Amino acid sequence: MSETAMNSSARVSARAAATTAEIAEYVRSRTGGPKDNGPKILEHLAGWTLVVVLAMFVSQTGLL
Repeated sequence: MSETAMNSSARVSARAAATTAEIAEYVRSRTGGPKDNGPKILEHLAGWTLVVVLAMFVSQTGLL
């Protein structure tokens, strides 16, 4: 095998290792948490619904 072929092979191998490391880092960095680009209106509606339901529960049970 010529020296040029070995250098080329080493570069390809190094790039493949770097790509594999980049993929592994990306996979580890995504934890499945909420995404920042989702619809905010749905989050607000769910929050206010929880507030209303909690207020109805407190007033019906006479806790306040």
